[in-house]
Amino acid sequence: MGAEQKLYKKLKEFTPQIIWNRVENISVVGMPDLLGYNTNGHFFTVELKVTKGKKLKFSPHQIAFHVTHPNNTFIIAEALGPRSRNRFQMFRGSCISDLSGRGLELEACCLGLDAIRDFLYQLGA
Repeated sequence: MGAEQKLYKKLKEFTPQIIWNRVENISVVGMPDLLGYNTNGHFFTVELKVTKGKKLKFSPHQIAFHVTHPNNTFIIAEALGPRSRNRFQMFRGSCISDLSGRGLELEACCLGLDAIRDFLYQLGA
């Protein structure tokens, strides 16, 4: 099982009130990994990233997707390694250009799985 697949499994187990659909799509390049639907009837997308350092790699298509769809899109990053203070971080898709350049130095909108879960549960409320 790959690192992003493991992150998806953790996120799915930690957010039982969200219906997740994993997007396995080769025809629409840049499409985020997940489509989520919360109990408020709100749809959103999530791109998953796992890193051993502070840099996050995005394809030009992923960047283009988030630039053209800046609302209700998110990037969840898991930082692996012993020096990772904030293992799970979530960023708004609208900041993908800064995130691509600065990596995990950029201030996240949510730190930790608890904060991520609560934020996603409240979307659209």
